[in-house]
Amino acid sequence: MTETAPNLPEYSVSELASAVKRTVEDRFGLVRVRGEISRWTVAGSGHAYLRLKDENAVLDGVMWKGQVNALRFRPEDGLEVIATGRLTTYPGKSTYQIVIERMEPAGVGALMALLEERKRKLAAEGLFAASAKQPLPFLPQVIGVVTSPTGAVIRDILHRLADRFPRHVLLWPVMVQGDGAAEQVAAAVRGFNALPAGGQIPRPDVLIVARGGGSVEDLWAFNEEVVVRAVAASTIPVISAVGHETDTTLIDFASDRRAPTPTAAAEMAVPVKADLDYTVGQLGLRLERAAVKGVEARAERVRGLARGLPHPRRLLELASQRFDELAERLPKSLGAGLAAWRGRYERLGVRLAPRLLAQRARLGEERLARAGDALDRAVARARQDDNRRLAEAGRMLETLSPYATLKRGYAVVKARDGRVMADATAAAGAGALTLEMRDGSLDVVVEGAVAPAPAAPSTVAAKTRRGGGADPRQGSLL
Repeated sequence: MTETAPNLPEYSVSELASAVKRTVEDRFGLVRVRGEISRWTVAGSGHAYLRLKDENAVLDGVMWKGQVNALRFRPEDGLEVIATGRLTTYPGKSTYQIVIERMEPAGVGALMALLEERKRKLAAEGLFAASAKQPLPFLPQVIGVVTSPTGAVIRDILHRLADRFPRHVLLWPVMVQGDGAAEQVAAAVRGFNALPAGGQIPRPDVLIVARGGGSVEDLWAFNEEVVVRAVAASTIPVISAVGHETDTTLIDFASDRRAPTPTAAAEMAVPVKADLDYTVGQLGLRLERAAVKGVEARAERVRGLARGLPHPRRLLELASQRFDELAERLPKSLGAGLAAWRGRYERLGVRLAPRLLAQRARLGEERLARAGDALDRAVARARQDDNRRLAEAGRMLETLSPYATLKRGYAVVKARDGRVMADATAAAGAGALTLEMRDGSLDVVVEGAVAPAPAAPSTVAAKTRRGGGADPRQGSLL
């Protein structure tokens, strides 16, 4: 057994944890740690939790909300940073961590490596394709500007537009640096695109996204995916003017045109009004000179063609002579025409004499009378034929009528519902019957069973019945 040292102090767990905490904080009150970010998480409270790691170790870290909002770049997993803060312990889990007060990328190289990786990713998605670029309008009516309202950028743009060609400018104020700047720029681009055409607020024909120069960290908001995707999805042409000519951000690849400076962006957006006025004036002079020359050329051509034509008076001499000749022939032609028409009317008048008309009317009446007599004879013959056929049909109907059979002493047996009873079995089952005779009908009731059918009569018996004798097997219906 190990003997307990009587002179060692005894600590509770909380006392020992507090002692370790004070020792760590006193020894590492302010440290700078270089490592790669892992598990970067921002809680609902705004505090950030992360891990810094290298090849052999991992260090937990926490960054309070105020320090997170002061960051000039967006931390991401895999980014190498330098964190400045103090070490402390967390007694609840018996772990230690660094409370980060300031954090910056581990040199420009790390940011550029992240930038290149993001650039390759977005290019693979087609956001930088040249086929997606839109042409800029020649003379936009409304220009939308996304930038800070207090910087020199907006003043430079407005001044340059006023010098070249004054236009209606809509400013969407945003932050251009720091936390939240990327979201504001992206929201501004989407907001301009959401404006309806012909609405109360005019929809811009072109957008300028602008910011002054700065370091890589200062311009980092324009490298964020949310901004690049918003610009690439814009249906309004976008001019990017971020930083100076040597500065390059990802928004430059996604925009439709890149300007080296905000002033140059204004120059791209509109032409020079004075140049347009001069060009229009020159074109007007050229048009006027061309019109004069065209009229002169056509007049000269008409004069050349006129030299090959005879004088108009000579052209009219032959027509005048022919007119005089026709004028002399006209009275004679009219007299001869009237005489010819008069002779024709006289010949027609002879044919229309009253005697001839009366003779033709008498002949027509005679023909009509003969046709009427023929019609009457035809109708009489047709009526006689119809009467004969009708009489023959009546005699045939009388011969075939069942009532003629009743007159010879036969009767029709019917059930009370009107059905004709053709055999004795059906009549016996009906119960009550109606006998239809030649002079009326009689209701009867069937009694007794049905007698068997008699044998076929012999020839002699049949002859006897035909001779008038009664058949004793006939029986009585009553």
